[in-house]
Amino acid sequence: MIATVRRARRLDGDITLPGDKSISHRALILGSIADGDSRVRGISTGADVRSTAGCMRALGVEIDDSVVHGVGLHGLRASADALDCGNSGTTMRLLAGLLSAQKFASELRGDESLTTRPMDRVVTPLREMGARASWPPLEVGGDASLRGIEYRPSVPSAQVKSAVLLAGLYAVSPTAVLEPVGTRNHTELMLAAMGAGVKVEGRLVTISPAERLTPLDIEIPGDLSGAAFWLVVSGLVHGSRVRIRNVGINPTRTAVIDLMRACGLAISITSQRSVGGELLGDLEVGPAPALRPLSVSGDMAAEMIDELPVLAVLASQLPGTSRITGAAELRVKESDRIAAIATGLAAMGADITALEDGWVINGPRPLEGARVHSHGDHRVAMALAVAGLLADGTTEIEDAECVEISYPGFFDQLESLC
Repeated sequence: MIATVRRARRLDGDITLPGDKSISHRALILGSIADGDSRVRGISTGADVRSTAGCMRALGVEIDDSVVHGVGLHGLRASADALDCGNSGTTMRLLAGLLSAQKFASELRGDESLTTRPMDRVVTPLREMGARASWPPLEVGGDASLRGIEYRPSVPSAQVKSAVLLAGLYAVSPTAVLEPVGTRNHTELMLAAMGAGVKVEGRLVTISPAERLTPLDIEIPGDLSGAAFWLVVSGLVHGSRVRIRNVGINPTRTAVIDLMRACGLAISITSQRSVGGELLGDLEVGPAPALRPLSVSGDMAAEMIDELPVLAVLASQLPGTSRITGAAELRVKESDRIAAIATGLAAMGADITALEDGWVINGPRPLEGARVHSHGDHRVAMALAVAGLLADGTTEIEDAECVEISYPGFFDQLESLC
């Protein structure tokens, strides 16, 4: 699919985002091992979350509409075939933790992109816990005797933290993860809501062995990572009025809003409320009185890793020199996002230099429509679509169908706002 995008003169409308991808994965996985039926409304319909649902069904869990029929902590059964995680690193890493504690062995596979991504970072702590785990291919389980550990990951990763916590549910003693940088805490919040013994002290998260998990009854908030695309473009296109409703504003995710505000975007949050332990609100961007360059480094990069591609687009329109560093993790996502964004934006006229761990971007530079490639990466495709809305002429994005991974209907919403 080639998506065609033209300059937006004004964006106007109210939109509802797909359900938060991170929370959707966790609701399906934890709901599957609860004692009874969990009701999960507003779950993401993206391909990544469908991969998680498919894997849980293969493990003997019935999922229909908005109900996950939990089989209990010890009710999963071996899949007849290797589990297909598609393009979803979250699916593969979280299930590695859960399945490492099962009495049966499991193999987890993915598409070509996923098989090149680093899984040793989850295999290492699982082995320390006494699990059978190897990579590649990723094979776990077959020995349910796990011991609690205190693990200190070298790379900030909510996925690795979550995998260790899921394995810790089955260990014979408490398990702890001490993070180098605080990452999104959806797993801890959901486990606590389900009655698990979770303790959080700063960057130290401890979980005690569990006997049962109570079922969930939650509504998944809109995905803040998806909102970032509309916040950038509506903040830069004069006269726009876009209201984004029911967005998850978990404090471990909102560093990107703080950064945009520091750059001069007037983002307001209204109707704040708490649903199932997660904060929600409505987002809107007002006129920007003065724009300033952005700076991202170190811990900040880890906090907004998914939003960095569209922040690079924002930086191309900010005055002065913007620097995004500390983001080497972007090299091992669905694509090499550092290279993909640098190539795409440069083709459109941006002054952007790729670093090993980010970019240096000088702005503002007028953008021109061009033929660009998504490299099969949903966040690259959507970031370049935002650039296309800011560019003169026509922008064509190759392999744009990859947006279905996280944001089904993205291009339909784009058309409705313009």
